[in-house]
Amino acid sequence: MARPDQLNVRISGAVDGPPLLFVHGFGCDQHMWRLVAPAFERDHRVVLLDLVGAGGSDPAAWDPDRYVSLDAYAEDLLAVVHALDLRDVVLVGHSVSAMSGMVATVREPDRFAGLVMIGPSPCFIDDGDYRGGFSRSDIDDLLSSLESNYLGWSATMAPAIVGNPERPELGAELTESFCRMAPDVARQFARVTFLSDCRTELPHVSVPTLVLQSQQDVIAPVHVGEYVAAQVPDGRLVVLDATGHCPHLSAPEETVAAIREFLGVSTPVPATT
Repeated sequence: MARPDQLNVRISGAVDGPPLLFVHGFGCDQHMWRLVAPAFERDHRVVLLDLVGAGGSDPAAWDPDRYVSLDAYAEDLLAVVHALDLRDVVLVGHSVSAMSGMVATVREPDRFAGLVMIGPSPCFIDDGDYRGGFSRSDIDDLLSSLESNYLGWSATMAPAIVGNPERPELGAELTESFCRMAPDVARQFARVTFLSDCRTELPHVSVPTLVLQSQQDVIAPVHVGEYVAAQVPDGRLVVLDATGHCPHLSAPEETVAAIREFLGVSTPVPATT
């Protein structure tokens, strides 16, 4: 397990405020929250971190024998929660971290007051009546391309993932973020991300859960967000006007407003741009 001091944990905001723990998705780091997290600093204790292998995390924390499932990432999140003695935490997780965050809340529900899942997908592969959006051969091809040429894969996939082609700077930023990740870590994390199946965990979530779903998301289509919200006992879905898989980057004000409404914070605070 990575020690919390190896995950580049950063804390800001109201010291005695209810804690918000932001966890970034694949190929990103805590910098991706820069347009959203500051909007909560007035009334929340904001906690950011870099997952193992990302951003300013300690390279020595990476263990290929350990990070073979989302459970390992969930354990790291719980280690941070314990180290900071956080209680009544609302975890905001993007993409794959919506899933590892969900697993963390199932493992220790007493520590959490809520869960915000941005662009979640519990299983990317179609299975019977479940439509994850990809066939097994689609995912195998994606992983094969990533493993053979990670930098080329990043340059192709990142703009498609972030969407919003009229704003090429978003695709360029996500591409650069992908490319900063060590290829060996990225290859294994991608396999964990795209081959995990967390569907059976969803009915065990016992905290109020907000699913934030973008339109025209090539990674997590709207019907997947609908599925997640329906499977979580106290789940609710908000379909944003935003497009692409990273609304916290492409539409931060709309993302902030939805989270603040979920938290019951009445006065919107504009995001820092």
